[in-house]
Amino acid sequence: MSGGRAPLRLPRLMARRLAGAVGTLFTASALLFLAAEVLPGDAAAASLGGGADAGQIARMRAELGLDRPLVLRYLDWVGSALDGDLGTSTVSHRPVGELVTDPLLDTLLLVVLSVLVTVAVATSVGVLAGLRPGSALDRLLSAGAVALVSIPQFVTASVLVLVFASALGVLPAVSLVPLGGSPLDDPAALVLPVAALSLFSAAWASRMVRASVVEAGRSPHVESARLAGLPEHRVVFRHLLPTTIGPCLQAFAWLTGALVGGTAVVERVFNYPGLSAPLVSAVVNHDTAVLEGIGLLLSGAVVVSLLLADLLDLVADPHGSVAR
Repeated sequence: MSGGRAPLRLPRLMARRLAGAVGTLFTASALLFLAAEVLPGDAAAASLGGGADAGQIARMRAELGLDRPLVLRYLDWVGSALDGDLGTSTVSHRPVGELVTDPLLDTLLLVVLSVLVTVAVATSVGVLAGLRPGSALDRLLSAGAVALVSIPQFVTASVLVLVFASALGVLPAVSLVPLGGSPLDDPAALVLPVAALSLFSAAWASRMVRASVVEAGRSPHVESARLAGLPEHRVVFRHLLPTTIGPCLQAFAWLTGALVGGTAVVERVFNYPGLSAPLVSAVVNHDTAVLEGIGLLLSGAVVVSLLLADLLDLVADPHGSVAR
């Protein structure tokens, strides 16, 4: 395909990616709604508390609309969500949006900081290892990355607490936030949660970056640049590294989505005031409105991160994207 036609097809490819993301989000919302409905327990009974008889539960089910067909309830929920209304908690009787706004912002803060650390560390380690494949430095960095990936995050978090909080006493073991405050009010409380998330993700991403750098280093245009006698730093920065942008963006975007969905364990270990607390409470109390609302927000964040990676990949390499 000629170079002139690729930019003309770029908007069409972007529209196709956007349509796919919307379809994925609707599919995720349907599965989420169905999963919340089949959880053990009854939202009406949870709303009334203990001691309610069958007649009271039946009236509450009618009041909450739980006696209506599942498909109609799903369509109503999706329609309300599109208008920005995630429903009302059946336990606290407060709007779901009001309940999850502050925890969502705190979780996003944790994710953003972890992504920034991950990108910086993974890019540095992956490039250093990939430029010298098979060297002692490559073997050392690769072994360290494999070891970190093999350790569950809750174990990493626990070790960080034992070392930096219990043994050395230089960082707090829990992320206590004053009432009405923000985690940024005490930046030291963010260090261990961010480190626990970033160590695993940076180790995984560095392997992806290394593989991309090694593959790019063997590509014909890089070898031609070296044969032409260009200085190595020009070969690396002008010919090799730009080739790795697309694959690395994909890896970092996938990790962003994984971090959004995987913060719950780390938040619980450090008592961090994110979405994990209302999420666990919603599961225990069968508060389906809160559970579905949080699930939809997390699904949306994952889908948006992957969509952004696709769009950036299209812009960075429109010719390769058209060929694909």
